[in-house]
Amino acid sequence: MQQAQKDSTLTIENRRLISLTGVGSVEAFSDSGITLTVNGARVQISGSQLKVLAFSQGTGAFSASGEVSSVKFGVQKGKFLQKFLR
Repeated sequence: MQQAQKDSTLTIENRRLISLTGVGSVEAFSDSGITLTVNGARVQISGSQLKVLAFSQGTGAFSASGEVSSVKFGVQKGKFLQKFLR
């Protein structure tokens, strides 16, 4: 059964402050990278001196600070295996 997707919004201010809504979980974080799950898809934030400022699992609100160099959106979890087995 497929879950209903929530709306998500990404905001980056001056490459120093990042806000994201619709976040389901924070998978991993370090000063050089943060991995999140948004609507079942992975989002990888890369940079330097990254710090998680806030995360509310109830509302899905996430914020971090640091020097943001890239944001990559991945495929949904499980989709790779489904494609491989076809």
